[in-house]
Amino acid sequence: EVYFKNLSKQKQKEVMEKNGNNHKLRVCVATCNRADYSKLAPIMFGIKAEPQFFELDVVVLGSHLIDDYGNTYRMIEQDDFDIHTRLHTIVRGEDEAAMVESVGLALVKLPDVLNRLKPDIMIVHGDRFDALALATSAALMNIRILHIEGGEVSGTIDDSIRHAITKLAHYHVCCTRSAEQHLIAMCEDHDRILLAGCPSYDKLLSAKNKDYMSIIRIWLGEDVKTRDYIVALQHPVTTDIKHSIKMFELTLDALISFNKRTLVLFPNVDAGSKEMVRVMRKKGIEHHPNFRAVKHVPFDQFIQLVAHAGCMIGNSSCGVREVGAFGTPVINLGTRQTGRETGENVLHVRDADTQDKILHALQLQFGKQYPCSKIYGDGNAVPRILKFLKSIDLKEPLQKKFCFPPVKDNISQDIDHILETQSALAVDLGGTNLRVAIVSMKGEIVKKYTQLNPKTYEDRLALILKMCVEAASEAVNVNCRILGVGISTGGRVNPREGIVLHSTKLIQEWSSVDLRTPISDALHLPVWVDNDGNCAALAERKFGHGKGVENFVTLITGTGIGGGIVHQHELIHGSSFCAAELGHIVVSLDGPECLCGSQGCIEAYASGIALQREAKKLHDDDLLLVEGMSMKEEEVVSAAHLIQAAKLGNTKAESILRTAGTALGLGVVNILHTVNPSLVILSGVLANHYVNAVKDVINRQALSSVKTVDVVVSNLADPALLGAASLVLDYTTRRIY
Repeated sequence: EVYFKNLSKQKQKEVMEKNGNNHKLRVCVATCNRADYSKLAPIMFGIKAEPQFFELDVVVLGSHLIDDYGNTYRMIEQDDFDIHTRLHTIVRGEDEAAMVESVGLALVKLPDVLNRLKPDIMIVHGDRFDALALATSAALMNIRILHIEGGEVSGTIDDSIRHAITKLAHYHVCCTRSAEQHLIAMCEDHDRILLAGCPSYDKLLSAKNKDYMSIIRIWLGEDVKTRDYIVALQHPVTTDIKHSIKMFELTLDALISFNKRTLVLFPNVDAGSKEMVRVMRKKGIEHHPNFRAVKHVPFDQFIQLVAHAGCMIGNSSCGVREVGAFGTPVINLGTRQTGRETGENVLHVRDADTQDKILHALQLQFGKQYPCSKIYGDGNAVPRILKFLKSIDLKEPLQKKFCFPPVKDNISQDIDHILETQSALAVDLGGTNLRVAIVSMKGEIVKKYTQLNPKTYEDRLALILKMCVEAASEAVNVNCRILGVGISTGGRVNPREGIVLHSTKLIQEWSSVDLRTPISDALHLPVWVDNDGNCAALAERKFGHGKGVENFVTLITGTGIGGGIVHQHELIHGSSFCAAELGHIVVSLDGPECLCGSQGCIEAYASGIALQREAKKLHDDDLLLVEGMSMKEEEVVSAAHLIQAAKLGNTKAESILRTAGTALGLGVVNILHTVNPSLVILSGVLANHYVNAVKDVINRQALSSVKTVDVVVSNLADPALLGAASLVLDYTTRRIY
């Protein structure tokens, strides 16, 4: 770590020397509207905080300077930034022609400003028509351009504008791995792409604990409670203005019918916005007792409002991007954000053509709470961007180079991102130990923590949170980017809600426990929970013998007997989340009693607990120890002693193990006759002792059509942790779980 820090400092020093020892990078940040300022402001604060490296010039244009849109340039002044130039560039009319004329007016005015400022680099954000004018002017005047949020996909003309700016820009800061891959596919220079995350997330992830009730009361009234109001923000779709106005009308009708206090923000300056405002006034929204209609809310206050709302509705990118950081439910209407990556908090209503459809979406989403999502950032974007700016060599040729296929795998010249690894936090909640690990995409356990599992619910949950926070902090030091948390636990689990419904007798006081919410709230990460047997199957599917196999079964042979069933590449949970309780397949009507209360279960014969019980019986009758064996007086009799005795020729121990292997084999035969897998994987500490016995029973007892099944022993060292990690890695990268 010290080596790489010194290497980075040396590189920055070399760049400073190349650029001239006393030369500071002159950065021009141009902001056009309230939305792009929320992304640019954190970068501006970062630049301003390092005057030894940068000089900052701020140019304000677009709807910032229009009263109908809140004169939002004032919030820039309130943030104590000196505005170098104000350019009135908006031609009123709010139609397609006015947008074109506004771009033309900006192109006329910008050259004089850029000639006076002579910036080394201009920072341009996003996909607005004003930003296209900025990028065009800078490119034609040989000024380097850093484009924020390129490579993303959405609806309307914004897509075309965003990609056009990408082609003009020299450097790119993107927010997601997919956006980065899109930029690479567009033949942009790999070394000039930085995967940093969204700058606004640097503020969002630390914002939720502030005093929010006073803000809610200011904007929505004294009698409003948290999670009991709606924030609505809808913009015109410039490629289908007539339909977007109709959709806005239906949205307002649905909100009126839903009868909840609602904060409605005026739309942006795009073509069609004037007609949308007319719809608001026609329906009396500004005077309706349930509605508050406003032109602008300061960003610091806006994020508090959406963080504690019962729901957000509309088609703003804020809904599918920033709001996910709080887990607030979102209803995304229409096609304006088609293609955006979203968290599970977003419900899409692509064809919002009836009031009933929108009303039904409100009924489904309002008041829910989802896991916090970090798809668009982890709160460290600004330091990465500043480091990237410092690495720019002004003596490099200005002419862009395009990297045509084949593309390379490396993602950035930033050493942190070259070394960063997509990873998961894996938690194994066992009967004895609680384990947490950082697991890489390739299944490598980078770091592991183990503690004794506390006996009480409160202590257990507190320890899980403590260990997860510690592991998440350590992930930064080992250059791992944590995508989420996966938890493996015994018992019956509802994976959709992240709730342990009933646990095993090994883990007491663990019933109807919501594991997802407290851990997600503490870490600001999505959380998945599943049964340990299912996790073992997922581990095999991603890292083990089950990789690429369509139908297979995993059997865990350890303290208990469990497992998971994968059918057509998907894990089977069952209607009440009780599928694959393989240890409780009954193989004898009058067999030994099982911990579940039944008799003759596989677990009552073949589990570690069952073997320990039989070993104790032999030991009590002085029939366990044979020549070559010895036990200390205080040593506890275990299954291992039974296995050792059998290996040394103890016929009674051999008989017990043979019966256990037969019971397990009969259970496997039942599984083969029920789900007909092509592969059976035995996992756990007893797997090697049972594999041959299971094969023998299959040959004797199974139908000829299933005798060809492969029975193998797992080669995974830690299936519980790897399976918990698979919950995260499969979902966040492929969306298949």
